[in-house]
Amino acid sequence: MALPVYASPLERIWHYTYLLLCAMIFLFLIAPILVIIPLSFNAEPYFTFTQKMLAFDPEGWSTRWYETLVTFGMQDPEAPRGAAWWADVWHNTTWLQVTKNSIIIGIFSTIVATGLGTLAALGLSRPEMPYRRAIMAVLISPMIVPIIISATGMFFFFSNPGIPYPTISFSPFEIGIAQFSTADAWGFRLAGTYPGIILAHAVLGIPFVIITVTATLVGFDRSLIRASASLGANPRTTFFKVIMPLILPGVVSGGLFAFVTSFDEVVAVLFIADYDQQTIPRQMWNGIREQISPAILAVATILVVISIALLTTVELLRRRSDRLRGVTGR
Repeated sequence: MALPVYASPLERIWHYTYLLLCAMIFLFLIAPILVIIPLSFNAEPYFTFTQKMLAFDPEGWSTRWYETLVTFGMQDPEAPRGAAWWADVWHNTTWLQVTKNSIIIGIFSTIVATGLGTLAALGLSRPEMPYRRAIMAVLISPMIVPIIISATGMFFFFSNPGIPYPTISFSPFEIGIAQFSTADAWGFRLAGTYPGIILAHAVLGIPFVIITVTATLVGFDRSLIRASASLGANPRTTFFKVIMPLILPGVVSGGLFAFVTSFDEVVAVLFIADYDQQTIPRQMWNGIREQISPAILAVATILVVISIALLTTVELLRRRSDRLRGVTGR
């Protein structure tokens, strides 16, 4: 907000002091992220600025770590770059494989989280819903509880360790109920599988969808539902023709938050995922522990760009949602 022309000298001093404090806080928050970007172009295998980089010597800057993302794990990275080379990249590059896993898990977990979170928000927004506050607290608890606790609980729940289940033995000589066995023999084990990781990420993303859609429903005019019913529309038609178009920006925003949560999650993957289900954050964690390489910084830079694009989309959708609900403001 611009300073009015009639402001006193003390008000002007406070105004510019306030702007300076906001700028310093913003710089403090954004500096660790901004530092990653130039370091990803370091020509040397270091996590610090070299003398050539500080002197802006072209020899100190390179895109070698971005190329490493494409060639790491290939069978023959030195081969001519033709169709066979790109096929080798698609099937064998480590970072591309973990990117595929992240996208697959992120998309399906977003679908699950968005669907369940939207239904929960619609139910919690109804005034006749009993125990709304208690149910809301339970549903958003994955956002509040430390992720290490949630990941540990999901690991034990998905692994079913030591829980006896009856198994039926089929053999040419006998058919009967065998002794109790563990969950591995029972065969219902989600740990180390794609469905298990998708469900775990969906649990972590549902609170973001609920909060976003609930905020969208705050200004929703429920007289539109009654008007639709008075015109002969059934509940299904009312939902898809009246409710959904108005809350769609909030639903998409919640879905984007759920996707970002899944795309950046590493703790749950460490507990639940098997070697074949490694994601980008898990591979970055492995790289930090086993092989320190600035290629991690290159991946981090790409993720920062993706996150900025998604957050920009969320802000645009929020403004569109405000316009649809008749809320004015910038």
